[in-house]
Amino acid sequence: MKTSTGDQNPGTLWGVGVGPGAPDLLTLRAVNKIASADLVAYVQNAQGFSLSRHIARQVFENSSRNPDQQELSITLNMSKDRQLINSRYDQAAKEMAEFLATGKVVVFLCEGDPLFFGSFIYLQDRLQEHYPCQVVPGISSLNCASAESGVPLTLLDENLAVVSSRSSDQDILNALEKFHSVAILKAGPALSRLLQLLEQAGRFEESIYLERLSHDDQKIVTDLSLLVGNTGPYFSLLLTTRKERPLR
Repeated sequence: MKTSTGDQNPGTLWGVGVGPGAPDLLTLRAVNKIASADLVAYVQNAQGFSLSRHIARQVFENSSRNPDQQELSITLNMSKDRQLINSRYDQAAKEMAEFLATGKVVVFLCEGDPLFFGSFIYLQDRLQEHYPCQVVPGISSLNCASAESGVPLTLLDENLAVVSSRSSDQDILNALEKFHSVAILKAGPALSRLLQLLEQAGRFEESIYLERLSHDDQKIVTDLSLLVGNTGPYFSLLLTTRKERPLR
């Protein structure tokens, strides 16, 4: 990792995982790092709402927060236009670099874990050549899904695959065939297609659907037939595990 040179030591960029949604699922390290940062950055939607900041809202209300702390909101639409998204990350990286170059500590809030499908990855890629980048891990949606449903992800000789709903039909079918446990992330918008693939793979009845985990409106559906013809939010997943497991 390269860092900038000169009299001024560069600041550090921290990717801080705030977990899946419940404010009390933040780690103590995450709370302390957010409270002490010189700049806290986060993604917000076109309406000005930031889920990651909302999850960490109690830290911003804490009296021990750095009184000189500044905030940087990065407006992103849920779009597949990577050129537009990349331009926003480019601009955000430049603004963060202005703080880092003067030795300031910058924290970027990320839902779940920063390096597990996290938006922090794109800023790390742009800044790590010149500035130190570190991560505070957060509870991922996958771990939360296991905890909330009481379904173990793996045990003994079982294996686990994590795939995106954006994967091809064949890639998803291959995972369902080869792995004991399969988590399909961002399942809601593609729910109809994914349910058909689970049926095709013979794993429809081995699967459960979970959305907005640890939020007040969390939903867990164990009978997927109730979801046929429906869609769900972006923050959702399907979890498939074998019925017969080596428990004894």
